[in-house]
Amino acid sequence: MDPDRFTQLDVTTWQIPQQGNMRVPGILYADRQLISDMDDKVWEQLANVAALPGIVQAAYAMPDAHWGYGFPIGGVAAFDPDLGGVVSAGGVGFDISCGVRTLTTGLSVDELQPHRETLADFLLYRIPAGVGSTGRIRLRDAEMTAMLEGGADWAVRQGYGRREDLERIEEHGRMAGAVPEAVSERARKRQRDEMGTLGSGNHYLEVQAVSEIYDPEAATAFGLQPDAVVVSIHCGSRGLGHQIGTEFLREMALSAQQYHISLPDRELACAPLNSPLGERYLGAMRAGINCALANRQILTHLTRDVFAHVLPEADLQLIYDVSHNTCKEETHTVDGEKRRLFVHRKGATRALGPGHADLPEMFMNSGQPVLIGGSMGTASYVLAGMATSEEKSFASACHGAGRAMSRHQATRRWRGEDLIDELAGRGIIIRSHSYRGVAEEAPGAYKDVSAVVEAAEQAGLARKVARLRPLVCIKG
Repeated sequence: MDPDRFTQLDVTTWQIPQQGNMRVPGILYADRQLISDMDDKVWEQLANVAALPGIVQAAYAMPDAHWGYGFPIGGVAAFDPDLGGVVSAGGVGFDISCGVRTLTTGLSVDELQPHRETLADFLLYRIPAGVGSTGRIRLRDAEMTAMLEGGADWAVRQGYGRREDLERIEEHGRMAGAVPEAVSERARKRQRDEMGTLGSGNHYLEVQAVSEIYDPEAATAFGLQPDAVVVSIHCGSRGLGHQIGTEFLREMALSAQQYHISLPDRELACAPLNSPLGERYLGAMRAGINCALANRQILTHLTRDVFAHVLPEADLQLIYDVSHNTCKEETHTVDGEKRRLFVHRKGATRALGPGHADLPEMFMNSGQPVLIGGSMGTASYVLAGMATSEEKSFASACHGAGRAMSRHQATRRWRGEDLIDELAGRGIIIRSHSYRGVAEEAPGAYKDVSAVVEAAEQAGLARKVARLRPLVCIKG
């Protein structure tokens, strides 16, 4: 994409001035090279989001932005219900509450090294992954309803994890306002056998080493130290979230005329926040968030079991769990006035700065952990939210490297078997049930995550705390 299509405000801030049917400007945070590597659709989609009813301040795109469904992935937008603001299923995404959690293990790389192959094999055996993967948990209707209502809190009550995990999860592991009755029977059926599964695509479970510390004080608050082994889990609400998105997008598109909404793009189908349809979607989406939180909690329990078998001296302690496909009701200051807004973050991570009232006590001085996954075989990062992110992006930051090419393009360029051998030569063990899935997630198919992180820090969205290098990766 040509950076000159934007008005440059500073080194990492680029604006689409309000024009045409745009109600607010569009703002993209990135450096010139990252913009040059983006597809042109990012500009178009950002401008379209800025045209939606009730949007306030600006439509934002993060440094990892790329083309998505309706909203760009890496898109952030806030809507005021008192100004006719809307909720868009496309602005949340199909994988509702897809997110990352990272855990310390209490192990050093030297302690892990003799057991890496065995650990990789056991993780692949114990963690269901891949397209259509199912787990050993089978939920009856009443259990499904309880899970959609209770999230990770429900999972802990079922014996999957520890009560202390909950204070280190967004919303303390349970999203309030969920309406399980708004989730269709088909969505429930798709999820019945999928709890405790990774799925496919860019989802993974990765064993990593802390290779560099940038902010020692924040790293200490997060429990990170040089050469320590950590585990990161990236997944979401699986089939249930996808079905919710599919059904409500269709219904929102059909209802647009009824609500007198002129859509700049059918993929931006939405409904007024104060409408029956909007309220029903919010209830179903919040249930989807709880599904994802419960899913990651169960996967954590399974991972702890594997470590207990292979490395019984390990103690997996949760650092934090943060989602990046949500719409949340939050209070933000706009034009000097505190307002109740509904913030869409699609492929974007909440990044609360130090002192924010919603932070757990242990992160009050450091700011919220922001977990940035790299592509397969590349580094990941732990960041911390900054106070400046509130005014910059409704306290939001990037969520990962961001794709540079489609999965189809990646499979034409790389072979999964070759990538596994190449990464093994670099000391990275890859385990997967699908060579195609490995090829789709080739490191070269993604942007340079270090450039994305640098841009986020320079823009004042989140600051670097630690760099994580991959040791073992379980892929779908």
